[in-house]
This record gives sequence, C-alpha cells and structure tokens, in this order.
Amino acid sequence: ICSFSDSSDAGWFRSMFVHKVNARKDTHSNLLSKKETSSLYKIQFHNVKPECLEAYNILSAEVQNQLHRDENYPCEVVGSWNTWYGDQDQAVHLWRYSGGYPALTECLDKLNHNKEYKEFRKERSKMLTARRNQLLLEFSFWNEPKPRSGPNIYELRTYNLKPGTMIEWGNHWARAIKYRQENNEAVGGFFTQIGELYVVHHLWAYKDLQTREDTRNLAWQKEGWDASVYYTVPLIRNMESRIMIPLKFSPLQ
Repeated sequence: ICSFSDSSDAGWFRSMFVHKVNARKDTHSNLLSKKETSSLYKIQFHNVKPECLEAYNILSAEVQNQLHRDENYPCEVVGSWNTWYGDQDQAVHLWRYSGGYPALTECLDKLNHNKEYKEFRKERSKMLTARRNQLLLEFSFWNEPKPRSGPNIYELRTYNLKPGTMIEWGNHWARAIKYRQENNEAVGGFFTQIGELYVVHHLWAYKDLQTREDTRNLAWQKEGWDASVYYTVPLIRNMESRIMIPLKFSPLQ
C-alpha cells in the first residue's frame, strides 16, 4: 500500500492535475470597452403581429423622433430596422445612452413620468407578440456607429460565446477587424452586459446581398483572416445572422 509521507507530497501530486489560471485584474467590460467614452447601448428585439407591422413602424417613428430631438433625454436612436431574412415581422432598435448607466436611469425615470410615452407603450403592446432587450458595451477596436446615407442592407451577426472566452475573442478580433474595413462595411461591434451574457453583436452594412458576398469573399484572400476565423470558431456556442432593412427614420440608412 502506497501512502504520502506528509500533506506537502499530496499537494505536489494534486498540482500535477490542476490547471492553473492566472488571476485577471479587471472585468472584461473594462478591458474591452472604450475608455474615452462612457456610452451604453441598448438593443431591442420586437416581434410584431404581421398585420400590425406597418402601423408599428409609423408609431415607433413618431415617438423615437421626438426622443431623438429632445435634448432633455440623454439618449439617441442609432438605428432601427425590420428583419428581412431571419425572424420575420421583427423590428430591431439600437439606442445609445451618452453617460452610461446614470443616463439610462435618468432617461427611464423621465419616460415613466411622460404621459405620451405611457400611451405609446400601451398602444404598442397591442401590436407585439414578444419583446426582449440587452444592454451592451462597445468594443474598443470597432468603429463607432455613425449615421450613414443609403440605400444599404444591414447584417447583424450574433455570436453566443462559451463563458470565459470574451477576452480571447476580443484579442483575436482586435487584429481581425482590419481585414474588414476596405469597403466601409464595419458599422459597430458590441458585447452584452445585461440580458443574455457572453453574447457578441457585429453590425455590418452592404449595398446589397451580392456586395455582401463579394466583400466577405475578399476577406478570405487577405493573409491573416483565415487564422482569425480558425481561432475564434472554437469559442462560439452558436451564431445567427439577420439581414435587416433600415426604417425611414433610422440614422443608419
């Protein structure tokens, strides 16, 4: 019968089979997000009754334009779309809160005391079958979403990552993004803070579906893009692509 002479021998033996992890000194949100701004983003997914989609778009345009123009509300519409390919009869809205969580809290407090907005929510609820949202931060190495003229189609690529892989994802994409700038297709890159966690959204703009295919094929001809894909694919649990059409009032056209 074999036995260890003392506890230190047992500790040495166990250490051979334990994976040592270096302690991280900060959260991945602080390591990956932009330091020069304190903007917080919210993305909304609204599933609309098919017969109500047109009325929903008109109602949303009226309310969002009011909020977008009102300087008393520290929020702005970045983009609004209807899904073309993906979930049907769906609206997607991206908001920016300049000032982070305090701005979000201020905006929500004001809206809760806004009678017109309460009426809007009541009317909107009759048109929806489901809705969900997420709070996002912006990757430091991505382009900041800015208004652009159209016509364009937009692709929202959503990646559900394995827990614990966000830093690795960011390290690889900090290098990979340079391969996707030639046609000005990169709009914005975000990761979730509240809602479903370890979710990444990449937003791209293309003239049309053929331009999308040509642009993506061009990336494969650049040395280094294949390595980026090779190292990031194992980090993904599942992924989804939406092709979206901007609404008339969207700053991203």
